[in-house]
Amino acid sequence: MTQILVTNSEGRPGVGKTAEMLAAGHGGLDAIEAGIRLVEADTSIRTVGRGGWPNLLGEVELDAAIIDGNTFRSGAVGALKGYLHPISIARAVLERLPHEMLVGEGAARFAHETGAQTADNLIPDSERVWRQWFEEKVSPDDQRKWPNVPLAELCQQAIDPEKGMDTTVFLSLDGRKEIMAGVSTSGWAWKYPGRLGDSPIIGAGCFADSEHGAAACTGAGEMAIRAGTSRAIVLYMKMGLSLEAAVDEAIADLRRLKGGLIQRITLHAIDRDGRHRVVAVNAEEQLTYWLWQEGEAEPHAEPAEIIAL
Repeated sequence: MTQILVTNSEGRPGVGKTAEMLAAGHGGLDAIEAGIRLVEADTSIRTVGRGGWPNLLGEVELDAAIIDGNTFRSGAVGALKGYLHPISIARAVLERLPHEMLVGEGAARFAHETGAQTADNLIPDSERVWRQWFEEKVSPDDQRKWPNVPLAELCQQAIDPEKGMDTTVFLSLDGRKEIMAGVSTSGWAWKYPGRLGDSPIIGAGCFADSEHGAAACTGAGEMAIRAGTSRAIVLYMKMGLSLEAAVDEAIADLRRLKGGLIQRITLHAIDRDGRHRVVAVNAEEQLTYWLWQEGEAEPHAEPAEIIAL
């Protein structure tokens, strides 16, 4: 067994901090939260935290989740507005409430109650790009009535991959042989207000079990929700499949999806022995991820496998 940390390319601002903490003997939950906070605060990461793309109404809504692989206790927040670190609010849900998930106004109320740091997450460049979209794509009549207009047709533009559909995901096996997972995202650009992707849904966006392994997804979250992908990968390992075979079986599940959104999704997985696998399904370009293993001076980037459905 060796300590390991896997995060996707968006984890760049925080992967070093998390690896440093794991190497120093900190537990996975603390290390993951610390790393993800750095991603959330970095405005160069346009699909997570401050600087993330807004929804159709020009509002940044954030989702996050964290799970303890020892107890299966989790905390998650969804459609949260006005706070800088949804991962820490999710951690507070785990530690302070009997619930597993809060969304919308309830999540914001709880964040205020815990003294979480507020923020205007809509940075000028995101507002500029949203305003350009609004002026080009919304009819003059609807612009006059805005926001009291139907949004369903406009929502179809949320599938534009150039505007990002990603997340940051962190999976760790720490020195205590405990496996943890955490995720954070701003979701799709121009998503329907209130949309939840897979990130805050435990078992879809991430899952961890210290006896078997952990998994997390980025990309088209609707696919991971329908297939329960992260939980499925860990369950396949629990049933005796190798890490390699478990990921293959989860990909086979995704192949069975018919209709709805079928697009890029990337699967990240680790097992209890410190092995890992990252597969980009339906990727049109080479994707990378960050890897750190015990004994390494610092994390390094690796290419993901690419598989077509």
